Amino acid sequence: MEKNVTYIKEEDLLYKQAEAEKQMLEEFEEGNYTFDNPLVKLNPYIISPLTAVVLFKTEKETAVTVTVRGKPQTGNTAHTFPPGKTHILPILGLYPDYENTVDLQLYQGAHKTINIKTQPLSESVPELIHMKTTEPHLKNELIIVTPAVTGAVSGFDSNGDVRWYINIPMQMELKRLKNGHLLVGTHRMVKHPYFSAGLYELDIVGKIYKEYQLPGGYHHDQFEMPNGDILVLTEDFARGTVEDMLVAIDPETGAIKKTWDFYEFISPGEGKSGKYTKEDWFHNNAVWYDEKTNSLTLSGRHIDAIVNIGFDTNKLNWIIGDPETWPEEKQKYFFKPVGENFEWQYAQHSCVISPCGDVMCFDNGTLRSKIPDKYILNKDNYSRGVRYKINTENMTIKQVWEFGKELGEAFFSQHVSNIRYYGEGHYLLHSGGQQFYDGKPAEDILPAKPDPKARRGSVTLEVVDGKVVLDLRIKGNYYRADKLALYTEGANLELGNGKKLGSLAFTEQVSAPAAKDAGESIPDSLMAHVIEESDRVALKARFELGTDAVLLLKQGDNSLHYRIDTGGSRFAANSCMPHIPPDDRNTLTYVNKNGLSGQYELFLVIDSKRYKLEVTITC
Repeated sequence: MEKNVTYIKEEDLLYKQAEAEKQMLEEFEEGNYTFDNPLVKLNPYIISPLTAVVLFKTEKETAVTVTVRGKPQTGNTAHTFPPGKTHILPILGLYPDYENTVDLQLYQGAHKTINIKTQPLSESVPELIHMKTTEPHLKNELIIVTPAVTGAVSGFDSNGDVRWYINIPMQMELKRLKNGHLLVGTHRMVKHPYFSAGLYELDIVGKIYKEYQLPGGYHHDQFEMPNGDILVLTEDFARGTVEDMLVAIDPETGAIKKTWDFYEFISPGEGKSGKYTKEDWFHNNAVWYDEKTNSLTLSGRHIDAIVNIGFDTNKLNWIIGDPETWPEEKQKYFFKPVGENFEWQYAQHSCVISPCGDVMCFDNGTLRSKIPDKYILNKDNYSRGVRYKINTENMTIKQVWEFGKELGEAFFSQHVSNIRYYGEGHYLLHSGGQQFYDGKPAEDILPAKPDPKARRGSVTLEVVDGKVVLDLRIKGNYYRADKLALYTEGANLELGNGKKLGSLAFTEQVSAPAAKDAGESIPDSLMAHVIEESDRVALKARFELGTDAVLLLKQGDNSLHYRIDTGGSRFAANSCMPHIPPDDRNTLTYVNKNGLSGQYELFLVIDSKRYKLEVTITC
């Protein structure tokens, strides 16, 4: 029989980076690289094209200042590295498709200029509409956006130039840890539409230090605790619901130390919004730990509510949101509005507790009611950042600040988005889910399928004392935004292999289907690909919707069976979808190698016919 399957062996990214670093260091040690003749390696860790590493040795210990010259001088980026004799220096903030000029200055010593030529931007980088900012507003800082539908994690400077991006589809929240590294969702998916295997801890130069894997995967948000533990939003796919669990993981081992199950404090269906589904009944998109009250604050988009629970007790403390439709026994957890111009938030994203205890969020405003007869169309709606002052003793709430409502539909985002608190009166608001169809606000989430009438955009505003000091507008929907420095204290590159921590789940099996050998190759129409990684295998294939399909792994007389989801509807998640193919018939089925050992032959059962794929994997 003709082999009708494409087999791909995909090397682990951490392994590829370790090999690249090893080769770079061997080249450095074998050569005579001095200050006057440094070794320059562009994109040394494969995934960060606008970075480089410069390597050289000096006879005496000395500090080195690195400056990447901006196209205008206001675009300069600079950093001084601590004294040493061996210098392995990250060069950050290069321009794309450009002969970059980089100055190296020894402390009270020699100066040298080098040139670094970069490649053009990837098509995945968002296209700039405009950047308007007061000068000099961003210094050695970028506005970083993370993708929601398609695109790349990208950073814009105050002139609107892209000075950093990641060329693999990392996603969801990106946050800086206390050690200066970044924490962001991995590019490895575990389930449609946007559930990734876990988190990468990496630096701006692209080096991944840790890959955290979780049995329930990762989505939306993470938070570094004061003791270093990492809170991660996750779920248990086996029970048929998503986005309704939270775990705390050990940063050194990846082990799960504590789990919060939202079933313990809210029953599915309570307070449901117009976007509620049985599978995605809570849709948690944010987590915040408040050390002063030892509590967790969560943002439930599909209940139109910000929920606070005890860290140790798992019990409800309070709920911020429209109390309509909630059962009587939950009413005691809601606040009573006081003051003027008060409005509840709806379908909110992001939640922040200010130093004085105020609660902030990005109020998307989707539908603006919990009662179907009162729903507001998107063309008449608005989004805003909002800040509430709460009193948990007398259970009152007062709206003390808002921004964005006055901008109307131009700032409306029916999904994604976030808010950041930089200090009193100093905020960032990111409206990342702006969607228009045929020139008008779309009344539902646009599918990922290409459509010339569909237009997506993102607006990021930095606001100081009510005045916009930065206005970034780009094409495409981008999940969240933040302002981050390129360099941080202790920005030296840390050498050594990255670690893979935690574990993936045991993949659920199904009963053996009744099947007969087809005696022929699988149909060409499936366009089947088998992708084998170190810890899992994936089948990528196209099936007509509703096809009964099972992936079979056979080892001697032992067979393992895994259901292939051909039901479609992967565009219905109403949130970010960076990995969804444009054709709903396309499927991607993962089988983790947990508990498997040895070699397995792969078969595919389609409507009671068994096809041999002529592929063998090793576990």
